[in-house]
Amino acid sequence: MSKKLLKSGVVVSFMTFLSRVLGLIRDVVVANMLGAGAAADVFLVANKIPNFLRRLFAEGAFAQAFIPVLTEVKNEGDKEHLKLFIAKASGTLGVVVTLVTLLGVIGSPVVAALFGAGWFLDYLQGSPQGDKFEPFALMLKITFPYLFFVSLTGLSGAILNTLNKFAVAAFTPVLLNVSIIACAIYLSPSFENPEFALAWGVFFGGLMQLLFQIPFLYRAGVLVKPKWAWSDPKVSKVRRLMIPALFGVSVSQINLLLDTMIATALMTGSVSWLYYSDRLLEFPLGLFGIAIATVILPTLSSHHVSKDQQAFSNSIDWGLKVVCLLGLPAAAGLFVLAEPMLLTIFYGGAFTVNDAAMASASLMAYSTGLLSFMLIKVLAPGFYSRQDLKTPVRFGIYSMVANIFFNIALAIPFGYVGLAIATSMSATLNTGLLYFQLHRLGVYQVTAATFIYLMKIILATGLMVGAIVYVKPDIAIWWQMSTWFKSLLLAKLIGIGFGTFCITLLLLGVRVKDFSGTHVVRKTD
Repeated sequence: MSKKLLKSGVVVSFMTFLSRVLGLIRDVVVANMLGAGAAADVFLVANKIPNFLRRLFAEGAFAQAFIPVLTEVKNEGDKEHLKLFIAKASGTLGVVVTLVTLLGVIGSPVVAALFGAGWFLDYLQGSPQGDKFEPFALMLKITFPYLFFVSLTGLSGAILNTLNKFAVAAFTPVLLNVSIIACAIYLSPSFENPEFALAWGVFFGGLMQLLFQIPFLYRAGVLVKPKWAWSDPKVSKVRRLMIPALFGVSVSQINLLLDTMIATALMTGSVSWLYYSDRLLEFPLGLFGIAIATVILPTLSSHHVSKDQQAFSNSIDWGLKVVCLLGLPAAAGLFVLAEPMLLTIFYGGAFTVNDAAMASASLMAYSTGLLSFMLIKVLAPGFYSRQDLKTPVRFGIYSMVANIFFNIALAIPFGYVGLAIATSMSATLNTGLLYFQLHRLGVYQVTAATFIYLMKIILATGLMVGAIVYVKPDIAIWWQMSTWFKSLLLAKLIGIGFGTFCITLLLLGVRVKDFSGTHVVRKTD
């Protein structure tokens, strides 16, 4: 089972890697087309809302609530009962999200006023920034239906993950990126405002994601006719678990959305700079953090059902060790290579040197919270798999309130960078609360061996940073290089850092067996 868990993590990481690469290509296309001006701000906020919903439904609250209940039904061994539960869950969810989607499309000006409060106030006052409000409200009518598609896609992905078919759901986001890129290239010339072509890319991307998963559900024998069953005990259980979960594992995403809302009240470009830096942060977060969380939740749920406490604790330990092994060097690398990365990946077209410098400041701030973002994806399932929603929700609310205070304290002196710092600080607070509660309950605690292992990773990361800083040329050199030479130089720096990190770990005695999870599911006597 442990080898299967590790293999599943690798499969999900590889599929997620494809999605993230295409996501970067998509963002390069958007950056070169729109830069960091008013049109970019409008599209990026309109795109941020469905992407926020994607994380809640496809990667967050719904999966965390649905998978433990689905695992219970699956372990009963009755295939017809399993199919009936899926039918009831899909029918109930489908009706609810259809109504919410219709309300969102019809009431898009209200949604726009809420999520673009700064633009709305400027619109009422007749300020120049207010010109963004009307196109934002109109664009939401196009992007908001993504909620319907992504909700049912999240349901399908959760079913396939529970059946240990992780690759399908992990590959699905690729289709959204393909759709946006295709619309940017082929559809945008037909629009006076090209950002609207990108909005249609979001719409069609959501539709493609849902249609893609249907054949795999059919092959697995779980493609059923949806049924309305609001009062069904199992569906009610999912509903009770899901509603508070919206504030649990997804708190970091809610904080990022709050950053965007506040950024609409700041200078033009603030939304775009935060977005581009967040996109680079999302690459390791999606590749490692979400991938590990995807495979660990069904495993933890199974251990909880079988009452194997030792295997449950070992699985969390495995997730923490793997996340730290990958997350610490990734965070440090983003911090020291922030501006070179942005210049290499996004510079060109409407995206200027100044945009790269501004976005690099927020990327450095976000990178300090990357490990915390990733650890939340491992620690929160320790509660959700036990069907304990109250604890992570309580901590999530604490962290969200703290983020609001951090934003108020830091946004005035540091602008949009202060928003990024506040988000990282609140994520770290949430991580600490989750861990100490697991420790207090006796569910999980870091052992002496794991602590030593983590110290070795910290030392290796420090030497990696030193090596990169020592050989990194002055930033002015990057302005004068072609994209090809910048890419080669960036690859060289990453290679030096990665080599230093690996060699240091080997010299310190760290081996694959230390994080391979070979003891993850060992049963207690």
